[in-house]
Amino acid sequence: MANRGPSYGLSREVQEKIEQKYDPELEARLVDWIIAQCGGNVERPQPGKHNFQGWLMDGTLLCRLINSLYPRGKEPIKKIPETQMAFRQMEKISQFLKAAEAYGVITTDIFQTVDLWEGKDMAAVQRTLMALGSFAITKDDGYYRGDRDWFHRKAQGHRREFSEEQLRQGQSLISLQMGSNRGASQSGMTGYGMPRQIM
Repeated sequence: MANRGPSYGLSREVQEKIEQKYDPELEARLVDWIIAQCGGNVERPQPGKHNFQGWLMDGTLLCRLINSLYPRGKEPIKKIPETQMAFRQMEKISQFLKAAEAYGVITTDIFQTVDLWEGKDMAAVQRTLMALGSFAITKDDGYYRGDRDWFHRKAQGHRREFSEEQLRQGQSLISLQMGSNRGASQSGMTGYGMPRQIM
């Protein structure tokens, strides 16, 4: 954790708005999923944002979580060292973020390392874990463990196939959304900044 003093003014207002986005009920659901996904030997943290942050902060649990979504031998993070060195822990968090993006979580749903490490935006951490859980359910490859109602299934593409005849018919129709320019002309229009000529 960073050694920072209190924030004042606009910085304080922004930080308070960020902190309001944190959801304690979602925290409980994510803790349940991480414990179910990683196995029974994971210790449950006490409820609360700071306890949740401390539980995930060293990066080990996050690395175990992403590895559990892959088949044995194909895990994205090969070595998860137990360490107390801050830069190594932040490195594990970064490895998790890269692996989550490779798994399918979009970049806008991925938190920054400092969001977790310094506790700046724990709601962003929750969003990333929610997106990861949703992708795990959507993939439906048998590696998701936990209640399927905890996350929403991501929408899948629905390709439509049209015959050549249907495509030709669509080209001959003028959509009502396009409007009409019947009766429109540019007579009487002048260029920008030009004086208007009255006759």
